[in-house]
Amino acid sequence: MNSNLQHAAERYAQKQTPEYGRAVAVAALPLVRSMVRRISLPDHPLATYRDLENAGMLGMLQALRSYDPNRGTSFASFAYGRIRGALVDFLRTIDTLSRDRRRRVAEALRAADELQQEMGAEPRAAQVATHLGISLSDYDRLRTDAQQRFTLSLHESDSSEHRVSPLDTIPHPDPEAALEAFERQSLFEHVQTLIERFPDRERRIIALYYFENQTLREIAEEMNLTEARISQILSKLLRTLREQLELSRTAA
Repeated sequence: MNSNLQHAAERYAQKQTPEYGRAVAVAALPLVRSMVRRISLPDHPLATYRDLENAGMLGMLQALRSYDPNRGTSFASFAYGRIRGALVDFLRTIDTLSRDRRRRVAEALRAADELQQEMGAEPRAAQVATHLGISLSDYDRLRTDAQQRFTLSLHESDSSEHRVSPLDTIPHPDPEAALEAFERQSLFEHVQTLIERFPDRERRIIALYYFENQTLREIAEEMNLTEARISQILSKLLRTLREQLELSRTAA
């Protein structure tokens, strides 16, 4: 949970040991993953979610080295901008062409397609170059660029003005909103962990009531119990969850 991340970051700020650094990395991984999973991956062999997570973790470590808890900012909020910046930098570095060059490559590909449709056969390079109004050597360089780059632009779509680019899907640097989302996700994951410790019957009742939206009567019929008994079990489970969550907050 977020309190664990804050506690780990404060410990590292007091004593920068590898052990404390690893503790921060473990606690910060859910925050990094929550940002990475909101990105639309480009079609690139270096752009897997694992690669993006590694880039995000490097940004987190950069933030950790300069974090000062005495300034009153939570580490999650402080690190958010560094993580996002690392993700942006990573996505930009894996595309070697400038925006203008990508546009010219896209124009050359469209011209070749148009000529092929008009002629009913694949056009020669000289014909495409003439259609574009450029020299044959310039067109050859554009064809080389087209072969080297990957099918999806990281900044804009060559085929559709309305396609969302991977960079556009990176969460906006709003630390407060990010922190709230991170805390909600962390709380949800922690509650899931607590529920997994319950007996099978209790887990089934929780799933039916809260996730499958069944009524007490429907659950009672399936479990061969009375509605009153199902209500008692649910109430007891909720009390247990509250107590365990409170213990977790106290221990953090």
